[in-house]
Amino acid sequence: MLAFIYIIIYYRIIGFIRLENDVTDADIKLTANEVKRNIVSMIVKAKGGHIACSLSEADILTVLFFYTLNYSPEERDNPDRDRFVLSKGHASEGLYSVLAERGFFPKPWLFEYLKHESPLTIHPTKSVPGVEINTGALGHGLSIAAGMALAAQKTGKKYRVFVLTGDGELQEGSNWEAAMAAAYYKLGNLTLIIDNNGIQLADTIANTMEINPLRDKLEAFGFDVHDVDGHDTGAMAALFDSLDYASAKPHAVIAHTIKGKGVSFMENKPEWHHTIPTEEQGVLALNELSQEISK
Repeated sequence: MLAFIYIIIYYRIIGFIRLENDVTDADIKLTANEVKRNIVSMIVKAKGGHIACSLSEADILTVLFFYTLNYSPEERDNPDRDRFVLSKGHASEGLYSVLAERGFFPKPWLFEYLKHESPLTIHPTKSVPGVEINTGALGHGLSIAAGMALAAQKTGKKYRVFVLTGDGELQEGSNWEAAMAAAYYKLGNLTLIIDNNGIQLADTIANTMEINPLRDKLEAFGFDVHDVDGHDTGAMAALFDSLDYASAKPHAVIAHTIKGKGVSFMENKPEWHHTIPTEEQGVLALNELSQEISK
């Protein structure tokens, strides 16, 4: 634990994250902000989508695709690439935006979201470059990711598998079957990331079906469990670096996030799970995000 704290302090002091092109933590923050702006713009234009849960995951996805994952547009078919599964598939806008910023497909595609013949549908499918698997039905992603991780183990591959779930999604029993299997097969190359924003659909998780104590449950299932601020890009990068992917324990990262992050009138408001901003609200949201990055 002490070593991890030192890593965090190191990143805070120098603000530097190593990538093949020397991207800094400041660069990642700028990219994450652009991802959030894309999310707002594409949903306002399409008049459809899930804005608040896409905003809550944006920082996590940016760290993964711009720092952690051994996965790039040039390596889409490399059998040794890392795999990512967006289990909370209704938050597709966040994934689409990150993939576009990373260069998996042209950015103008974002603004054709939900149009006839656009590959960018409400839930992600493999027709979108960079998407590993069709998702949307909640509770399936961890099972798929565990299977991918087991396949790597069985075939001697060194790739890692990361899966992002919602916290409300963990009410699905299939997740716990997959968790039990992941521990049994000693899938240290599997990392479960939970977008822990405390809200699902129209209410809080506590008022719907409480999932806490989440850490205790995951540890009881045999996971190596960590908590992190899901909007602190430097802390997340350091944490993903510190995990032992050759260990006998699968990893779980409880990323504490704010639903609607970056837009004050959406933050922590259950009604924004599926509310579509008006054009005026979209302008307000984009202005707030612009002010945030200038601080």
